[in-house]
Amino acid sequence: MKKTKIFVITGLSGSGKTTAINAIEDAGFFCIDNLPVVLLPKFLELRRETDSVITKFALVMDMREKGFLQNYQHIFSKLKAEGYLFEIIFLETSKEVLLRRYSLTRRKHPLSDGGGTIKGIEKEIEELKELRGTADLIIDTSNYNVHELKEVVLNHVKKAIPERHMILYILSFGFKYGIPHDADIVIDVRFLPNPYFVQRLKNLDGTHEEVRRYIEKWEETKIFLDKYFDLLKYMIPLYKKEGKTSLTVAIGCTAGIHRSVSIAELIYRDLKRKTKYVSLTHRDIDLDR
Repeated sequence: MKKTKIFVITGLSGSGKTTAINAIEDAGFFCIDNLPVVLLPKFLELRRETDSVITKFALVMDMREKGFLQNYQHIFSKLKAEGYLFEIIFLETSKEVLLRRYSLTRRKHPLSDGGGTIKGIEKEIEELKELRGTADLIIDTSNYNVHELKEVVLNHVKKAIPERHMILYILSFGFKYGIPHDADIVIDVRFLPNPYFVQRLKNLDGTHEEVRRYIEKWEETKIFLDKYFDLLKYMIPLYKKEGKTSLTVAIGCTAGIHRSVSIAELIYRDLKRKTKYVSLTHRDIDLDR
């Protein structure tokens, strides 16, 4: 229980709470949108009784629930006393930006009650003053687009959890058998000279040193590897920054026996020097022989 981390996402309607909860979900949290606060103790009790291994939660709670403001204080205080680690993230936006957002989406503000959008916004700001004052983090989303807000929230949440390593999967394949469905990055190396047409190499595969040396000796191979290593070096940290937990890099040639296998081996060796969280698979190496 003492290790259970709970982020409560709240704030003004239209300030980006959905974007925030999606970002936290990408960080590996179990997320619930619009859970009534009175049900939170029961939800956590059920989790304990079922011996759930989930210890990280994010919950969107706001004015959509009529009894939220009347009940959140004593419920949060009670759960904190029991050892739960609570953190409240309050999202807000300027009136001008909120008006523009509601105008673009043509949605009705939940507190407008026939008095117009601006009246609803002002009423919500007033009613949420006390909750805002108890927040651990206040984020003004007025000048953020969706991607920027997601990054801000992710950077904050990551401080509360151990760093997770992104796992790299290097996969060779043959185009004649189809592109792997789980591939994130696909590179076609059929432009490289083909060992299949060299009699002494035809019946070998790309794991053999002789085949690898044949493929590596060409100038186009050397230039390609230099550029591709640089590209992966640039892209991998960006995928990790986006919260991705795994990345599959697929390398394809005609049958998945020679060129793609050797290139995958070389990529794997290069990445292995940088991280231990990398694996190598040759999907089609034995299918065409």
